Amino acid sequence: MAGMAVCEVCGNEWPGGSATCPFCRQPAGPAYPERGFCQRTVNLEAGRPMAAVALARLTEAVAESSRQGVQVLTLIHGYGSSGKGGVIRTECRKALAFLKDKGQIREIIAGEDFHRKTGPVKALLQRFPQMSADRNLDRANRGITLVVVSSALLCLAQMCSTLQTDTTWLL
Repeated sequence: MAGMAVCEVCGNEWPGGSATCPFCRQPAGPAYPERGFCQRTVNLEAGRPMAAVALARLTEAVAESSRQGVQVLTLIHGYGSSGKGGVIRTECRKALAFLKDKGQIREIIAGEDFHRKTGPVKALLQRFPQMSADRNLDRANRGITLVVVSSALLCLAQMCSTLQTDTTWLL
């Protein structure tokens, strides 16, 4: 659609012309500083996609984050309206577990476990003290998952082909 801007942080579209995203309030333009700590948030459920589309967004977000030097990626997948957790949430977490097993991401922290008192979060806060200001910390948000991106560069083509050909993580 002509004249639409896409936020590099949350992935939402809005009519161009504004200097900041009306959804996440991030400035338009590159979302990745060249040095220092960098966190990125990606909304996988924007536009209410089917699970396969959300998984493709997840794969692309992880690969791009790795290439851009993002250390922590916050994925918004929603919790689902059933009260038991939605399909996108479930499938995204399976895909993330698969990527972690393959060494393509370093750590996964479910939003409901993102509390200062848990071991993985203590380690995360020690490594990245900036995360102590994260608005999701200590909120038990079941609609998000945090990913500590691997420091090694990912090959998007290899990761995409792996996810498309090896569906063992779906089981």
